[in-house]
Amino acid sequence: MKRLRRFIGAGLMTCLMLTGCGQSIDTENIQDVENGDSIEIGMSFDSFVIERWQKDRDVFVSTASALGASVNVQNASGDVDKQIEQIRYLIDRDVDCLVIIPIDSGALSEVVKEAKEKDIPIVSYDRLINQGDTDLYISFDNKSVGQMMARALIDAGATKVVKICGPTTDSNVAAVDEGFDDLVESANIQVLDTYHCDGWKAELGGAYVYDNIETIREADGIMCGNDDVAASVIRALAVSQLAGVIPVVGQDADLIACQHIVEGTQTMTVYKPVGKLAEQAAQLSVALAKGEKLDIDNTIYDGLNDVPYVAVEPIVVNRNNIDSVVIEGGYHAREDVYLNVGETQQDVENTELLPEE
Repeated sequence: MKRLRRFIGAGLMTCLMLTGCGQSIDTENIQDVENGDSIEIGMSFDSFVIERWQKDRDVFVSTASALGASVNVQNASGDVDKQIEQIRYLIDRDVDCLVIIPIDSGALSEVVKEAKEKDIPIVSYDRLINQGDTDLYISFDNKSVGQMMARALIDAGATKVVKICGPTTDSNVAAVDEGFDDLVESANIQVLDTYHCDGWKAELGGAYVYDNIETIREADGIMCGNDDVAASVIRALAVSQLAGVIPVVGQDADLIACQHIVEGTQTMTVYKPVGKLAEQAAQLSVALAKGEKLDIDNTIYDGLNDVPYVAVEPIVVNRNNIDSVVIEGGYHAREDVYLNVGETQQDVENTELLPEE
């Protein structure tokens, strides 16, 4: 009956499209919907602006497919109202499980309640839905990410830092900040200023540097919320000939960050094995879709409830281990990472990193 309802729903959608009646759902975002699988998982992304999300999507869809499930992928393009609308569409489809990467961690509790009223299990993916009482939260250890960023600046000799973070609507930002702040405070490092890039708009990070150049000149370390923001910051630093002078740290191991690391303009990034995260999330989502009980001991408080929590460990990436972690691990190709570094310089640097006999 469930599959019949989906077939009828698809037919009605087609009729609407052919007759020009209009509809509220962006059908360009629908993937792998009507392939006849008995399990359908709805996956709601905030956007694909951040480089890693496309990798998360591809691994998740591939893993779920291998387990006999189809995945209906929706992209809200950074619009909270659109994400709520798309989630309601997935609820109306009576999907077997909902996986959500929230744009605003505090804006989805009501629509999640609607899904739970229809007994649809909910997975908070990478970002926790506040007060959502979701069936699972799977992410990286974000407090540890902040500690890794702080440690890199401490090791670089920083005494005064500026924080150019992600938006406060992202629950992970607070966790990263907590880990970072705990460590820099214990090391008596002064935080000169904290700025939040609304909507993860990387260009705001560069604009902050331009508008606050005197504060930036006083700093000897810059913490960036992710590598996209770090790239914008580094471009702005280059204008004042400060790129490579002030240590910059980020997270996500984006290609441009890895290029900056070998070029010497970014001190470190945090590699988060998204393949492992997406694969495990797909496996657990299919289990929830089948009505299976998850055996998870750890929990995290969402503001009202303790939610089952799976935390994947991140990895520090710097000039010393970028080859072994990022390149040999297959995350980025060697020729891409070293694109802007001449072969001779690359060979010299690699030789310098070899231990003395």
